[in-house]
Amino acid sequence: MSYAQTAFTNGYEFSEGTGYTLPEYPFVAPPELRSGKVGRHKVVVVGGGVTGLTMACALARLGVDAVLLDEDNTVGVKGASSRGICYTQKSLEVFHKLGIYERVNDKGIQWSVGRTFAGHDEVYSFDLKQNSGYNLSAQPPFINIQQFYVEGYLVERVAELGHVDVRWLNRVTKFEQNDAFATLHVETPEGGYVIEAEHVVDATGSRSAFRRWCNSEVTSYQGDDRWCIADVRFKTRPPTERHTWVEAPFNENRAVWQHLMGDDVWRIDYQMAPDADPKYVGREDVVRERLAQQFGADTPVEIVWVGPYVCRTECIDTMRVGRVFFMGDSAKVVIPFGARGGNTGIADADNLAWKLAAVTRGEAAPALLDSYNEERHEAARENVRVSARTARFLRPADGIERVFRNAAIGLARQHTFARQMVNTGRMAIANPYSESSACESTGGLPVQNVSFEWANGKAGTVNDLLRWANGRLMLLAFGELDATDIGRICALASQAPIVAVQVLGAKDRPQAREHVRDPHGTLRDACHVHGHRWALVRPDSYIAATGDAVDSDVVNAIARALGASGDNA
Repeated sequence: MSYAQTAFTNGYEFSEGTGYTLPEYPFVAPPELRSGKVGRHKVVVVGGGVTGLTMACALARLGVDAVLLDEDNTVGVKGASSRGICYTQKSLEVFHKLGIYERVNDKGIQWSVGRTFAGHDEVYSFDLKQNSGYNLSAQPPFINIQQFYVEGYLVERVAELGHVDVRWLNRVTKFEQNDAFATLHVETPEGGYVIEAEHVVDATGSRSAFRRWCNSEVTSYQGDDRWCIADVRFKTRPPTERHTWVEAPFNENRAVWQHLMGDDVWRIDYQMAPDADPKYVGREDVVRERLAQQFGADTPVEIVWVGPYVCRTECIDTMRVGRVFFMGDSAKVVIPFGARGGNTGIADADNLAWKLAAVTRGEAAPALLDSYNEERHEAARENVRVSARTARFLRPADGIERVFRNAAIGLARQHTFARQMVNTGRMAIANPYSESSACESTGGLPVQNVSFEWANGKAGTVNDLLRWANGRLMLLAFGELDATDIGRICALASQAPIVAVQVLGAKDRPQAREHVRDPHGTLRDACHVHGHRWALVRPDSYIAATGDAVDSDVVNAIARALGASGDNA
């Protein structure tokens, strides 16, 4: 089979504009191609989008040797370069942990205010900085930045960290697996080769061949809701806020989104008629007419990129099949309202990377890997459900859905209480895990990247603790401890792959060498302790369990978080 350059992909049907300049990476002949021998690797990640690169970067940070295969030689997608733009606080916290947050923050645009209009009336607004779910973290609620920039920063960071061999222009053409390993056949511009892997991560996107190779079932839905993206530059900036219109008078009373991204480029999404021809609505002259109706005929506009798309959802039946782990768009496709697409792929990678690291190092039982499907499939189903509900509000079916939508907008025009019913995208949050075998009933909740004080008085964050823990569980003991508690914690730290830290109030007396101060209780709040004495924090910044006494409950929680039952601990 000969290697062919990749074509436009991922559902964008047409594109125009000056475009973005994407970096290109050189093809380097892999060692298997030079030697003719079959190589065996711990982890092979297939797909170099934001999900696959986050996975590779997370593995590299934890010191796990891996290979990443990508069929293209660039980041982004040729002809559909900007793609995802809204990165949530949870994703930004992951980027901070991986070491690329400063690059993302420098290039992107922070925002927290969103306003929704019906016609000329504002019918809903929010400021996420005033929301207790966002205002504790060291990272902002959202940053808007073109996806290819994030992917490029991840490529840079992987190179800095080492451990991961990134192979451009390497396309997987055949796959099989058995109880001992998986086999991948790979084509390159210089010929084919074969590699084996103990674990395979499929991050190839919604057209994944691994779905077919693994006989995976996918529940999908595609309606007639069509949209057209226009990435544009203006000489005069509109407000740096997310503006949406449920009924835009300049778009035939259809919905419109408006966001600022990096490079002073605005992303504007226009809802089209259900029978709209994508090539027609994506034509530059038609796009310019649409922009003139919104901003005025005399407003100078540079069109950077145009891409029509059709709303659809997909959800795979299971995110693990043998040695293959599906993540990102390979596992689920959501309607792009509320930033629940690429961000959930980043969360998929953050969830799986530490588990693979723990298992490959022999610090956790192989059964821990089953919790990836339990946790992230629950999140996938919820994100598909929430985004589909938004799509139905924006494009209601005739009958009761349209009656409800019109009534909600009418009430929101007059009454504050009704504004919550206006659904232009429920903004993505870190999904809780209620079905996980690796969490106790007190666990499964995310921990924000809040601040505390080191023993020397300097400021630190949760991510600093997680980097120090280096992929191990972290036991946070709050308040003063008695001698028995200290002895038990020391014994645990010497026998299990955990680190233990005493968290003191402003006036508490330190009793452990490893201690920090939480003078305002923000770390306690972030860990959802609520009167408990300890919290077991996972490397993906989720709570595995909380509890009162330092006793067998802690032992059982650690065992469970590492894939073993309390009975076997």
